[in-house]
Amino acid sequence: MSLEWISRDGKLLLGARIVRTFSYGFLSVILAIYLKLIGFNDILIGIVLTATLVNSVFFNLFSSAYADKIGRRKILVLYAVLMIISSVIFFVTDNYISLIIAALVGTINVTGSEVGAFLSLEQALLPQTVRDVQKRNSIFAIYNTVGTFAMSAGVLVSGLPSILQQHYGFDQIGAIKSLFLIYAACAIVVLVIYLVLSKSIEVKDGAPKSGLSTKNISPKSRGIIAKMSSLFAVDSFGGGFVIQSIVSFWFYTRFGADLSTLSYIFAIAGVLTALSFMASTKLASKIGLVNTMVFTHIPSNILLIILAFAPTFSIAISIYFARMSISQMDVPTRQSYLMGVVHENERIQAAAMTNTSRNIAQAVSPSLSGIIIQALSLSAPFVFGGVLKIVYDVGLFFSFRKIKPPEEL
Repeated sequence: MSLEWISRDGKLLLGARIVRTFSYGFLSVILAIYLKLIGFNDILIGIVLTATLVNSVFFNLFSSAYADKIGRRKILVLYAVLMIISSVIFFVTDNYISLIIAALVGTINVTGSEVGAFLSLEQALLPQTVRDVQKRNSIFAIYNTVGTFAMSAGVLVSGLPSILQQHYGFDQIGAIKSLFLIYAACAIVVLVIYLVLSKSIEVKDGAPKSGLSTKNISPKSRGIIAKMSSLFAVDSFGGGFVIQSIVSFWFYTRFGADLSTLSYIFAIAGVLTALSFMASTKLASKIGLVNTMVFTHIPSNILLIILAFAPTFSIAISIYFARMSISQMDVPTRQSYLMGVVHENERIQAAAMTNTSRNIAQAVSPSLSGIIIQALSLSAPFVFGGVLKIVYDVGLFFSFRKIKPPEEL
């Protein structure tokens, strides 16, 4: 595939996405299991996972307020430095308070998808790295595809601790902790990539600068952003019950799947997801972005509910793979749609506000999952998550089916 239509900065952002999501892949699989092994109970694990999501709320607000004032590249560099710091803390200590602090100030990712500090900025920058508005859907599809393939490769690395145990005499906890060093190395590469971005990514001279104030956002865009933020919050609250760390924990606890098996499961799921991103672009060109979001998402959430009742490991895997082949088709279409229905100078705020609402809602769910698991059953979060996400799908369709991006008018 020729990428000549993507600028140098666009290609650098894709590179940063690849390296970053590679590291997210293995971390999302092992973190909850690692915390269990060092003595944390289900509720404490949920709190740590929640802390990793809370930081995204702060960083998204920070991006919205200061990215255009301080400089977009400087903010991205800052986030990469914090990514390095948090990974080092997780490597050197298993103190609960220290890990909470690392989860709050760093960019530890546990969801199996991008929800963190980098997303809002990159999401807002991507449209200006292509020259043709018709390519906007394509750049978001590529952005998510390469990230998900990289995450799938990263997931395979979660099997490394088993190799270190079997062949090099590592104990289980020490073997898992080695992955935090790989995470730090990836963060250093991301830092270097951001350092060589050009000034072209910065706000144009004379253009209104983003901030927490909405005075630079048109009334029409303000209404769209507010409604989308509310709906995205519902979706993410439901999604927080089934982040990849919890799904990994479910397979590990219910069926006794080891880290090597889990690495293969999530790698295959990642490949299926990545392939679906490119398919979503073609589908959206035929039926529209909103229809693509809704009519692929509802079946995937029905499968999520069914997964909770899977009687055997093989059936559970089959249902999970079927779900992952369609569950994320709304991601590039959602990102492209939002960037298409607001003005260019509103994009950072639109991305930050909608992602902040997603992160706030999602930050609550993992802690509740720990409580629900103890009070009800290990599989109950899947049902809660699936039902809430279907509510989002219905709300999205009736709210936005008549609001079209420029290329659909």
